[in-house]
Amino acid sequence: MNPIQRLLPTEDEDIGLFVIILSALAALNGLLFGFDTGVISGALLYMSETFPQLEANAFLQGTVVSGAMVGAILGAAFGGRLADLLGRRRLILIGAVLFFVGSFIMAVAPSIEVLVLGRLLDGVGIGFASVVGPLYISEIAPAKIRGSLVTLNNVAITGGILVSYITNQIIASMAIGAGLSWRLMLGLGMVPAMVLFGGIVFMPESPRWLVEQDREQRARSILSRIRNGANIDAEMEDILHMSKRDEGGFRDLLQPWLRPVLIVGLGLAVLQQITGINAVVYYAPTILESAGYSDIASLFGTIGIGSINVLLTLAAVFLVDRVGRRPLLLVGLVGMFASLTVLAVAYVLPGMGGVIGPVTIASLMLFVAFHAVSLGSVVWLVISEIFPLNIRGAAMGVTTLVLWFSNFLVAQFFPSLFEIGPTVAFAVFAGITAAGLAFVYALVPETKGRTLEEIEADIRETGVADEELALSDQADHVEYVDD
Repeated sequence: MNPIQRLLPTEDEDIGLFVIILSALAALNGLLFGFDTGVISGALLYMSETFPQLEANAFLQGTVVSGAMVGAILGAAFGGRLADLLGRRRLILIGAVLFFVGSFIMAVAPSIEVLVLGRLLDGVGIGFASVVGPLYISEIAPAKIRGSLVTLNNVAITGGILVSYITNQIIASMAIGAGLSWRLMLGLGMVPAMVLFGGIVFMPESPRWLVEQDREQRARSILSRIRNGANIDAEMEDILHMSKRDEGGFRDLLQPWLRPVLIVGLGLAVLQQITGINAVVYYAPTILESAGYSDIASLFGTIGIGSINVLLTLAAVFLVDRVGRRPLLLVGLVGMFASLTVLAVAYVLPGMGGVIGPVTIASLMLFVAFHAVSLGSVVWLVISEIFPLNIRGAAMGVTTLVLWFSNFLVAQFFPSLFEIGPTVAFAVFAGITAAGLAFVYALVPETKGRTLEEIEADIRETGVADEELALSDQADHVEYVDD
């Protein structure tokens, strides 16, 4: 057994190194995603020398940041269908190209309009990545370690954010001038894009997608290799059985039996974004400056926050298939609520002025830690698991679109909300987190240790049974009225 296998929550010998390598390559989507979302936080501090109009215009700052989110909305809107039409592998390739082109345009942008265009193209790549990365990994992973492997995508996202924070700090310390610093920060996104492009050469297509395209023999060959030569007959039979259902589209998501699943997927997507994590990712230096730190100190503080994010996401890799999805979500939301409440109260308590800086950093670190081990890791996993195969691409597209629209709202309006007052901003996030705790407790199912086909069969049975019960109640009511 190889060393990586020993870290995973199973000792099955049919789980080879190849599936882990493939998952890691697919997770490079997350690295780009994380780098490009995190790098803007440092670049924003230096853009005012080139674009003075950003200095005192919170809405314009939000527009520069949220340009990538608008692109991500577009990418998510079409990414699901493209993943079904073109295949998972080709969409990863297109996303890598968009990352590269967007980063280049941002690095040479002569105006805010061109800068936002580069952010927009970059965002489309982010939208594609956020759909296809978890989708590809979930479709190649064995059930027993699917949670851990999909969570590699989240490790890569947080790792990308941390890398962006570190590069921001290094560039800021080089004293090369503000006008060049922010261009170099944004232009470095071309490097991981080239790495991802090169990695795609080694990636086969998803066997489940190949079955949907009536390429059973190719799917069987790839699945056998991924499963390290183990017997795949039972798994192939399940995949073939589910693939016989007609391919669905966006309209099929509105079927009555699917509505509970759609509510869970959309609710988790919104909850992950509007509880405040992106206010920290995009505006951590700004928040720390408000607590009394200098530009360089603020950037250094973000490295600590980013490190905590990576470490706790790594912890989630080992916990998600042992502890389960629901317990991590519930514990994480409680911790997030507590840390946000401390942040909100700290800014208004008399006598806190002298220690507001350390309290802010400590609270932000705790908030990021609890988010990383729960919403940050589990949401991408659950929404890649709960939807039926014939509409999985479309469903991932819709939920990811809603996720990025929620992200856009935070990116665009947090500067204005923060201008009203830090207490108001953090209190709003705390209230949303409390509502999210009730939502998860009431509606989110546990999917640990079950194949995608088992999850789908259970959802279909439950949904059809609920639909029949509702029709029966209607009939009883009509009969009662007639009497």
